[in-house]
Amino acid sequence: MTVPTESIDLLTLQPEQKTTAIVLSVVVALFVLELIRRRKLREEQSTLWLGTAVLLVILAIFDSLLSWFASLIGAKTAPSALFFGALLFLMLVALQFSIRLSKLTYRNRKLGQRVALLEQRLDELSGSGPVRGAGATDSSDA
Repeated sequence: MTVPTESIDLLTLQPEQKTTAIVLSVVVALFVLELIRRRKLREEQSTLWLGTAVLLVILAIFDSLLSWFASLIGAKTAPSALFFGALLFLMLVALQFSIRLSKLTYRNRKLGQRVALLEQRLDELSGSGPVRGAGATDSSDA
């Protein structure tokens, strides 16, 4: 069954698309809540995912918002606007994780330096050689 293109409003979601968007959003929200319950996801990250799920439900229910967004970005169809929004969202999530990774890398290096300084200080205070098991290797172990 083919439907003439002229009879379809491309800036609104079709009923099947609305249903799919709402169901997937609810599933994502429930999955995020389960991850929080199992302590696999922290609350600070969960707000982003729950907010996204709520936003998708709102956009699926209120076509006028999605149509406005599609016309704002110059998209020809509502699903294209959703894909653009999803791509933008994922880029921002990747940027957020890159920032966190950079901070953790810096903190890890600082901690390693502090541990090395503390080990050196411990060696100086004990008056002996390197502390066994603290990264120093003995030639008899090889």
